[in-house]
Amino acid sequence: MKKYKAIIYIMAMALLPLLSHAQQFDGEFIKPRNGKFLLQNATVVTVTKGNISNGSVLIVNGKIEAVGNDIPAGDAEVIDCTGQFIYPGLFDGGGKLGLVEVNSVPETQDFSEIGNVTPNMQALVAINPNSEAIPVTRVSGVTTTLANPAGGIFPGTAALINLNGYTPDQMFAGFKGIILNFPTSARRSTWDRRSDEEVKKDAEKAEKDLNDIWGRAVKYQELKAAGGDLQFYPEMEQLSKAVTGELPLLVEVNAASDIEVAIKWIKEKGVKAILTGVAEGWRVADKIAASGLPVITGPVLSIPTRQSDRYDAAYTNPGKMAKAGVKVVIRSNDTENTRNLPFNAGFAAAYGMGKEEALKAVTINAAEVFGIADRRGSIEAGKDATLFVASGDPFETRTQVSHVFIDGYRVPMSNRHIKLYQEFLERSPGLEK
Repeated sequence: MKKYKAIIYIMAMALLPLLSHAQQFDGEFIKPRNGKFLLQNATVVTVTKGNISNGSVLIVNGKIEAVGNDIPAGDAEVIDCTGQFIYPGLFDGGGKLGLVEVNSVPETQDFSEIGNVTPNMQALVAINPNSEAIPVTRVSGVTTTLANPAGGIFPGTAALINLNGYTPDQMFAGFKGIILNFPTSARRSTWDRRSDEEVKKDAEKAEKDLNDIWGRAVKYQELKAAGGDLQFYPEMEQLSKAVTGELPLLVEVNAASDIEVAIKWIKEKGVKAILTGVAEGWRVADKIAASGLPVITGPVLSIPTRQSDRYDAAYTNPGKMAKAGVKVVIRSNDTENTRNLPFNAGFAAAYGMGKEEALKAVTINAAEVFGIADRRGSIEAGKDATLFVASGDPFETRTQVSHVFIDGYRVPMSNRHIKLYQEFLERSPGLEK
């Protein structure tokens, strides 16, 4: 019984920030709307250039036109943000938001294809813009997510998306990467009953398969560059883009020994790559830093990978890598609960990373790793107007988010949870006789 009470308590605490938005819902509009807006009298957390007290942000035509003090309103719609904070929109470095609606219903899942080698499968075109989980996520300040396919060795091409829009082109945020599930020498789970010899043989076979596939991609690219007559081979056509460096590889790897092997493989192949997962990165943080490879890690709200590890191994992982000199991005690796990204970052902050670095891990670091730092990740004039207004630290559950802007569109602070709350808060007709 105590266990179930604890679960109910945790669920209630997770819902508090969402329900608090209901009191601040702007009933004047129900769809995202563009315009000219001036956010006034807030503490502007620029991330890259310090904080601006009693500052303002002017949004015009989807861009941040000005940041500072005493900005004239002109014909802009003025939004008073007294006592509040303005932050850049948060990035989730990876998950399946928009690719899954209900985990238990296969018909609502579109993140995996048949086959072991399907790099040509595009997550971007599989996104459901009308997913109920999208408004649930963005009211927490998460405005941009990396949609990851899953499956075999090369399950598909991930895409960075904005949580606003009706078509793939409208939602695309400017980054794609081919996922590589790097062969592992670790056991799959605590239920893995293979012998040590079987584990070793399976790992060797998986690595051989990877090298064979990569060899075919290299050969395909050589023939293509030589002007050879190539048959239609969509898998190799897409994978050849990683060979040339047109697209990076998102190398999913977690065990410490596998991370070392992956770094060596990446160096030998001359691949442009980003390490993802990296659950045991703290064990080999110096080697990751020496490689110069950026890392997307998470979930932070997780349990240790080994029974002998400290309870906080997952919480301290991002901070230990950051202190070693690794550029770290945080992900939720979730679907319905991508909204919990701020709390993943909050745990990383509390367990050694610090608030400043944790905020960078979900803002400017992500923008730099994804190659869009010229437009995203901080509040600066000339960048996209993707930001949110909050009552305090976005990593704390008590913080209320009152306004969200994505590419200059003011997003309604409503979702299915909030509507349900509002429905039963003031029931009509009520219980009166």
